[in-house]
Amino acid sequence: MYQVLRPSHSTFETLRGLRHHLRWWGQPRPDVPPLWLLHGWMDVAASWQFVVDALREPRLCIAPDWRGFGLTQSATLPPQHVPPPYGLGDHYLFADYLGDLDALIRHVNLQLGRAADAPVDLVGHSMGGNVAMLYAGVRPARVRRLVNLEGFGLPASPPSQAPRHLARWLDELQAFSEGSITLKTYPGRAGVAARLMKTNRRLPPQRAHWLAQHWARPVHAHEPDGPWTILGDAAHKVRSSQPYRLDEVLAVWAAIEAPVLVVLASDDSLAQWFAHGEHSLAEYHRRLEVVRHCRVAHVDDAGHMLHHDQPIQVAALIEDHLR
Repeated sequence: MYQVLRPSHSTFETLRGLRHHLRWWGQPRPDVPPLWLLHGWMDVAASWQFVVDALREPRLCIAPDWRGFGLTQSATLPPQHVPPPYGLGDHYLFADYLGDLDALIRHVNLQLGRAADAPVDLVGHSMGGNVAMLYAGVRPARVRRLVNLEGFGLPASPPSQAPRHLARWLDELQAFSEGSITLKTYPGRAGVAARLMKTNRRLPPQRAHWLAQHWARPVHAHEPDGPWTILGDAAHKVRSSQPYRLDEVLAVWAAIEAPVLVVLASDDSLAQWFAHGEHSLAEYHRRLEVVRHCRVAHVDDAGHMLHHDQPIQVAALIEDHLR
């Protein structure tokens, strides 16, 4: 089992109608802004443990579980202790991640005795990197430094694709309501660890077994050796109703004022996901040209989960940029 060097503790905050889980490392310092760590799709806040352990200088780090992931309440499932009607939806909208992050940062800033709109540092991985980039453009004065770990965005959706896109969204909503969109279960924590290592061939067994206990839980609490399920809402597998409007995204990126560090892994994730060239690293670099203060760094011997593969390299890049 992986041995944690910097233990964390959890808090829960109810904002925007949902109970959010926050994982904290370190102590606040008046001269250093908090560092927010934003996880990717089908991941959890604990995923940052290896990077936090690799930081050379301890600082206050805060990682939320996004809505419907980890220990944060799902937006499509009945909340505990609330009688019907619940008033919750049946799918997720990307803009809600921005709303959640904005509310969380303001709330935590006040908890720490800072001004609600005091600037923070952001690090985001994959989906979290996309959220961080949009937030830094929408709230430019509230982000001091930004690190984007493989937050590529999606292929552009031209208006002509809207009818087909929305039709497929409706089909997936129906499938979800009928229970045919689900998450897999795995045979115990060892099965979850094996699943993590299958997806990421570089993930060492000790890290995989440590992550498994945070990434999933037993289906039946009294059967820890029985089937385990991922701590995620299956509704995340339903496509967004909103097409990816690249012109709007680039307009937001162009409004970013903070220095941005984009970190890419040695493996080309985009070539794996978009084999027909719908999106590529070359296109991503063209998109980054609109960001005024941007530089690109690379991590050797790493795949998309580069913060798991090479946490020491990633931590060093983050700290150098935040200085």
